[in-house]
Amino acid sequence: MKVAIVTGASSGIGRSAAIEIARRGTGVILTYGGNEQGGLDTVAAIEKDGGTAVALPLDLADTGTFPAFRRAVTDALHTTWRRDTFDHLVNNAGSAQMAMFEDTTEELFDGLVRVLLKGPYFLTQSLLPLMTDGGAIVLTSSSSAAAASPEPGYSAYASMKGGLNVLTRYLAKELGVRGIRVNAVSPGPTRTRLGGDAFERFPEVIPALAARTALGRVGEPEDVGAMIATLLSQDSAWVTAQNIEVSGGYDL
Repeated sequence: MKVAIVTGASSGIGRSAAIEIARRGTGVILTYGGNEQGGLDTVAAIEKDGGTAVALPLDLADTGTFPAFRRAVTDALHTTWRRDTFDHLVNNAGSAQMAMFEDTTEELFDGLVRVLLKGPYFLTQSLLPLMTDGGAIVLTSSSSAAAASPEPGYSAYASMKGGLNVLTRYLAKELGVRGIRVNAVSPGPTRTRLGGDAFERFPEVIPALAARTALGRVGEPEDVGAMIATLLSQDSAWVTAQNIEVSGGYDL
């Protein structure tokens, strides 16, 4: 059985991706930050469908914890799958904090760097020796990084996601010698818990976002999770260095 690591899978896109990946016959090591119960709920959902999953804590903002996380991954691989390696990595975990440019503090900026760019960069570096040749990596970016009509308040967040887009291409080039494919997905407005459960707190924004979307609604986590699972699969064996927008035609 192949095994995928999915970060930030206690809710939202990560949870949907983990469930869909498992549904296609791949074991899953999923991570959670402060929401342990959410991680356990994702494991339960996977196991209910007949899949195999393990939930591990991960502080993506603290690279000093990565060696211990790598050891936990090694233990989980040995114990659950009798393996020394894994096949796929989904760098999905993130955070979203918006502010107008003139109100963006160094603290806010540095926090986003640690979670959205530095964390995925060095987590991938840490786990790469455990990854099999011929595997696949997917990074969760955002349509805000290449928006035709940029929204005020996203300058820091979108800059970090833009960095992930660049990283995707460079990793695809460097890891191609091992047959490892690297792609990104860029969700449009999607009903997740990011931004402090923004869609729950401000439901009045949903109709306006849907009206700007060609398919007439906002995205659901399952929409993006299915694309992530597809990019990991053999159906995408000849796809690398791509950034796939998953937005239903937002702002066309």
